[in-house]
Amino acid sequence: MTNPSLLILAGDGIGPEVMAEVRKIIDWYGTKRGVTFDVSEDLVGGCAYDKHGTPLHDDTMAKAQDVDAVLLGAVGGPKYDSLDFSIKPERGLLRLRKEMDLYANLRPAQCFDALADFSSLKKDVVAGLDIMIVRELTSGVYFGEPRGIFKEGNERVGINTQRYTESEIERVARSAFELARKRGNKLCSMEKANVMESGVLWREVVQRVGDTEYPDVELSHMYADAGAMQLTRWPKQFDVIVTDNLFGDLLSDLAAMLTGSLGMLPSASLGAPMANGRPKALYEPVHGSAPDIAGQGKANPIACILSFAMALRYSFDMGAEADRVEAAVAKVLADGLRTADLMGPEGGAPITTSQMGDAIVAALDTSL
Repeated sequence: MTNPSLLILAGDGIGPEVMAEVRKIIDWYGTKRGVTFDVSEDLVGGCAYDKHGTPLHDDTMAKAQDVDAVLLGAVGGPKYDSLDFSIKPERGLLRLRKEMDLYANLRPAQCFDALADFSSLKKDVVAGLDIMIVRELTSGVYFGEPRGIFKEGNERVGINTQRYTESEIERVARSAFELARKRGNKLCSMEKANVMESGVLWREVVQRVGDTEYPDVELSHMYADAGAMQLTRWPKQFDVIVTDNLFGDLLSDLAAMLTGSLGMLPSASLGAPMANGRPKALYEPVHGSAPDIAGQGKANPIACILSFAMALRYSFDMGAEADRVEAAVAKVLADGLRTADLMGPEGGAPITTSQMGDAIVAALDTSL
């Protein structure tokens, strides 16, 4: 039996630091659980540009297509701001998503009990929060044509095109419905059907998929701006939310802050099933490269560790082991350990990135 294969692309900024803590978890599984992975590493983003002159080398893209899952840290940084748009670090990530056809981006927003007081919202609003945003990832305004900056008369105009086909909406809707069935059997679809034709089509297609294939799932529709308001008013009214690429980008970051910190939230980007029946997949923390704290030991590795937990669940069929990692994180937080981003007004001494990883490994030991 072959080991599951995992390609690690640590990327830029704090990416290598948080990924080093994931490697501790991977090593723990090999030594304590007898679960080994075939792990390879490569470059993406600014570090890939520095070496190859491109944010994602073709050889790296080929590796990503061959493995069971890709785990990515973060890309970007101010040193690359002057690069042409076509070779900015973020284009490497977008290429991975597009060429792997990772159309369903799963972004959970879960508030750990120990952090309920850390949210900017009242404790009773966020305590016990556990929602999932499913964001369409390979189409919409980020990819639509025409796009660019053009000259019209005496001034320039920037153009981006929001474009969706029925089949693109159908497949992400099915992913969201399937998730809803495994959770609270409730799905809310968000768009702007009141002002956008793409929103009208989105609502019609999601409703049709629900009526014909998932009549058991409670489906509702909401305008995306109203959804943002409701997420900050009473987020626990939602279970699974499905929305397009642009709105999903915005709403998932909003939902992230309900939990207290972007440093806490993982994500999974899933595509069509491979020959082994598992989806092509890329896992990454929601946070960025945070170049202002890179190399200082201040980064929170939990989002990246929880992204690995999502890989255990969705790519490697190890749901119980994913639960084990998540429980270890919960224990460490309940014990009061905090990285700098989780320090409240009461102060105290934060622990380092490495110390947080070590604490989670120790909590995994206690789970045996």
